[in-house]
Amino acid sequence: MSDTHASDTQLIINTAQRIFIDLCDYDVVQAAEEGHWPEALHKALLESGLTQLGLAETGTRLGDFFEFLRVGAAHAAPLPLLEWGLAQHALAQPAPETGLVAAQGNAVTLVWPEQTKRCLVFDVGRGLAGLVDTNLIAGGAETRITGEPCVAVTGQETADFSLEVPDLYTFGALGRCAQMCGALERILEITLSYAGEREQFGRSISKFQAIQHQLAVMAAEVAAARRATDAAIHSCDGEGKGQRESQRESLVTNTAVAKVRVGEAAGVCAEIAHQVHGAMGFTMEYQLHHFTRRLWFWRDDFGTENEWAERVGDAVCDLAADDLWSFVARHG
Repeated sequence: MSDTHASDTQLIINTAQRIFIDLCDYDVVQAAEEGHWPEALHKALLESGLTQLGLAETGTRLGDFFEFLRVGAAHAAPLPLLEWGLAQHALAQPAPETGLVAAQGNAVTLVWPEQTKRCLVFDVGRGLAGLVDTNLIAGGAETRITGEPCVAVTGQETADFSLEVPDLYTFGALGRCAQMCGALERILEITLSYAGEREQFGRSISKFQAIQHQLAVMAAEVAAARRATDAAIHSCDGEGKGQRESQRESLVTNTAVAKVRVGEAAGVCAEIAHQVHGAMGFTMEYQLHHFTRRLWFWRDDFGTENEWAERVGDAVCDLAADDLWSFVARHG
């Protein structure tokens, strides 16, 4: 990454952080879980242009979009940021009111349906996508474990599936990795702060060796997850229709490694965070659950660790014997 692009990316991150700090506090996130659309946050993101990151016409890279997702997740932003971005990438144009779902079985779910004018459905197996009218959205509102309202979408067989989007599933998995990294970093920050403030037997629990060990394990897991995700994000920069097959294979493999590693970190860190917090971590009034519930959902979305681990295994099996060490060194 050039110094100029690194500076541009940092500017994007700083801008996003200011918006989320000002407009995405605990009350906004909790209100969204009660069905209240975060209009002020949505408007600010649209006006800033951050929701269009990664589109060629904006002069930004996909890597910038994934960094934006990470920042949003660190504030538990109750918006379908990844879904919007993937839909726009598939359509190759701004589409702020276009939702996205993956066609799996006879029914799928669309998040924040009342804010969606059209829905892009993509067939994971064929790598194709097509638009579905929102009048095909069924009734019966549900709620994800993340707290976001969603409804079932039927009639996806009416989509023309004329858009070729072979990498959309991979980008979705990488987006979830970026979001999990943001949530993990925030969970570590919250847990460190709580351990330093919570006193037991006349001293903060952060002074106890057992707690220190748990916090160290969390920090190591977060660092490993971020490293794996950064490697995958770096491999997607410069992506385009003319991307060479070797580059695409590298993107898929790096994403597979990241999805497995970040998923493992999500399980470990969520468990430790709740252990350190005790009963406090499960109360609705405390913010920890906003992040751990998202981790649990994102961990399995766009493929489980087992699914992506199989892809890593396939990549290893295709290697020549002399290439194994270089593969391990490259992907960790």
